[in-house]
This record gives sequence, C-alpha cells and structure tokens, in this order.
Amino acid sequence: MPASQDYSAWITRPKPSPNARLRLFCLPYAGGGASIYRTWPDILPPEIEVCPIQLPGREQRFNDPRFTDIRPLVDALGQELAPFLNTPFAFFGHSMGAIIGFELTRYLRRLNLPEPELLLVSAHRAPQIPDRREPIHQMPDREFIQELSLLKGMPDVVLANNDLVALMAPLLRADFAIAETYTYINEAPLKCPISVFGGLQDEGITKDDLTAWQKQTEAACMLHMVNGDHFFFVNDRVTILRVIFQDLQRTCLR
Repeated sequence: MPASQDYSAWITRPKPSPNARLRLFCLPYAGGGASIYRTWPDILPPEIEVCPIQLPGREQRFNDPRFTDIRPLVDALGQELAPFLNTPFAFFGHSMGAIIGFELTRYLRRLNLPEPELLLVSAHRAPQIPDRREPIHQMPDREFIQELSLLKGMPDVVLANNDLVALMAPLLRADFAIAETYTYINEAPLKCPISVFGGLQDEGITKDDLTAWQKQTEAACMLHMVNGDHFFFVNDRVTILRVIFQDLQRTCLR
C-alpha cells in the first residue's frame, strides 16, 4: 500500500484533519470544480475530512488537458487517489460525479485496492439505465447553450452570465462528452452500501431511475428524495449534509 501524502493536483484538502476517522472524496458535476464543496468542511464534523476532487480543465487546473472519456479519466484519477486510501473513505458525486464515483469504485476493486465504505450518488440515474436524452456535446455553441438551459445542466447563476458560459463552453462540452459517451459494462454488484439522492423537482431523473441503484450493490441502498431540481444540493447544503452525515454514521462511523 503506498504511503499517504499531503498534496495532489487532483485531491484537495481545504481543511486538513490528521485525526479524521474518514475521508470524503467529492466529485463535481459537469463544469464544476473542487470549490463547489468549499463550505462542506465547515458544516461536517472534523472526524470527516472533506477532500474535493479537482479534475483537469477547471479552476486552478484550467489549462490542463480535459478528458472527454470516462475510462482514461478513472484510470488517471485512480492512480492519483491510491496514496490517500490509508484512511477509511467514502465517495460523493453529483450528476457526472456520481457515475465517475461508481466507475472509480469498480476500478479500485479490479486492482484489489481499498474500496469505499459508502458510495454516495446524487442526481444520476442508475448506470445500467441508458440515457434517454439526445447528446448535445457536439452541437453548435448557440444550440448547445440553449440545451444546457433547457436541461438545467448548469446552475442558473452560471447560465445567466454569458461571459462565464462562453469561457466554460469547452469544459462543458468535454464534461458532457464524458457523460454522453458513457457505456455501462456489466460487473458484479459492489460490496459497499450506496446512498442515493434525488430532487423531487428534477424533471430529468425519475424515482425509478434512482431506485435502480439497488442492483449495483449487495449491501443496503438508501434513497433520499429532497426538495429541489437537478441542483438541489447547491441550494440546501445544510439539509443534504445532515443526511450525508447520518448515512456515514450508520455505515462507516459506528
């Protein structure tokens, strides 16, 4: 097992907690960076060290080459993550981040590396359910942005800023390519439990889409439906983190 380390361009630790009992690695939605989780360490107790993942092509890694396919992304992230697995850990991923967390868990299992105590997935259908939407990542700019708005593929505060959208368009295309070219490959269910979050007003993800995550684990699958659309966790962090902490207590911190 590789020794632990303090720094990685991929794995941030905004509030290091050397005595933490568990690390919570947080994966972003399409277009998002590690900063979307910046307030989480202030809300969760210090026994949980929040470690947001900074994928290439965003924030301080803006000039790093972006991935457009989930397989090489997971391979690269898995190699970066290995030195940090000396402490029990869990994954949280929202939307695109959910499917990355799922595939990352399977990557660790294939290499006989430590696996998460809990996989937390948010606002994403179970991986075996095909995407019902037409792909948009190759559309011309105007149509692409229009579709993003219709799909609520980015928070409203971002879509309302034309300059920011123009700056982020290449990253958004790359991230949507990751999501839209994803192909599920059947493997054995995971050993760890799965905690699933969905927005009651999320028009693109049904309750059945979320319930179907049960097929991906031999353990418990806990479903939490909360008020809000696709970005419910942005608007009500305290409520979501309360439920996350409860699930971590139930499965990891006993």
